[in-house]
Amino acid sequence: MRIIMVFLDGVGLGADDPRINPLARPDSMPFLARTMGRKLVSPAFPWENEKGGGVPVDPILGVTGLPQSATGQASLLTGLNAQAFLGRHQNGFPGRALRQLIAEASIFRRLEQRGRRALFANAFTAEYFAAVAVGRWRHSATTLAALAGGRAIRLLPDLLAGLAVYQDITCASLRERGYPVPLVSPREAGTNLARLAREADFVLFEYFQTDLVGHAREMELALARLGEVDAFLAALMAETDPEEDLVVIASDHGNIEDLGVPTHTANPVPVLAFGNRAQNFLFGLARLDEIAPRVLAFLA
Repeated sequence: MRIIMVFLDGVGLGADDPRINPLARPDSMPFLARTMGRKLVSPAFPWENEKGGGVPVDPILGVTGLPQSATGQASLLTGLNAQAFLGRHQNGFPGRALRQLIAEASIFRRLEQRGRRALFANAFTAEYFAAVAVGRWRHSATTLAALAGGRAIRLLPDLLAGLAVYQDITCASLRERGYPVPLVSPREAGTNLARLAREADFVLFEYFQTDLVGHAREMELALARLGEVDAFLAALMAETDPEEDLVVIASDHGNIEDLGVPTHTANPVPVLAFGNRAQNFLFGLARLDEIAPRVLAFLA
């Protein structure tokens, strides 16, 4: 069995209101809508069919305030309540205490300790790591979780070889920054992720453009990004084996589902599962910090 997790930052379950929620528009993610038999909106959850299912998950975890990226991603990828650990929701990048928690409890580390191969599919530039080394940039919780597994992070040569996926799927932002890389179609990127997953028991791809466009509050840009994600997911699932592979789609907090506000939301976040034992994976799942333990149990 293999588990392929696609982490979509900033995607909550919002109202079925196309004026503020791009996910409420029937043409925003047509492949996903056909596969689910419904839109990715709160009134449609929970659900299941012969292909998979979806449940709403609590990202707040008993801590007052709006959920944020650092603690949300830490809870998602450690199985511990990072919000309660800190006593607050932490935005942006993890501080010292949260970094230590992630280093000790990362799902990547725990899988590797069990003899399972865990890979982070995202490609990075050498310049990124140079900026981190001098303090001009900091690792996200997701990157810290992957690094805790001990395997090398994928770089641009891996991307060019089709053995990694860039965070924006198409590499457009890399080209805008002057990197001589070709544009990658969402379908090609999805196929590359499926190919990479054959090397591992668990593979994670992180996409945070959904959170960025949620903050930008631009409907047309949000629809464009969701369309790219949809085509990416279509290709990924076309190349996976539902008898062998489990595709899990999860988020850390809401944002893009309500363009009427500039902040994150308190909405539950969707967890979708397709393929091998999808309904079993979702059964009883209700909290963000229950996802990693479920992955570990399935790959025991």
